[in-house]
Amino acid sequence: MTGGRVRVMLWAVEPPGDPGAVERAYHEISSKLVGTPGLLGNRLLRSAAEPSRFAVVSEWTSMAEFAAWESGVEHKPATSPLRPLQDPAMRAVIYTEVAAYGPDGPFTEPDGI
Repeated sequence: MTGGRVRVMLWAVEPPGDPGAVERAYHEISSKLVGTPGLLGNRLLRSAAEPSRFAVVSEWTSMAEFAAWESGVEHKPATSPLRPLQDPAMRAVIYTEVAAYGPDGPFTEPDGI
């Protein structure tokens, strides 16, 4: 694998009787992750077609930084609020960036810098 940026995607489903559960869990986790080495940020996306379904996309500087955090002792406690809401039909996926375009065309480096 290359040293380019990494995006991690996971999916969540809001329980019928608990509106806002996914958003609350997302904010709780994200506030704990501020300042995590290698984490460039994350986003919570809601499905336009199925509003009870969400995707969380986090962006990391490299696979090494993500792997270090994922294997660290803070990973599981920090992300536990979202775990029961994860979509059992969808597995988390990890993508490494290999190319990117911006408003002026292709970036010369995979991470857009």
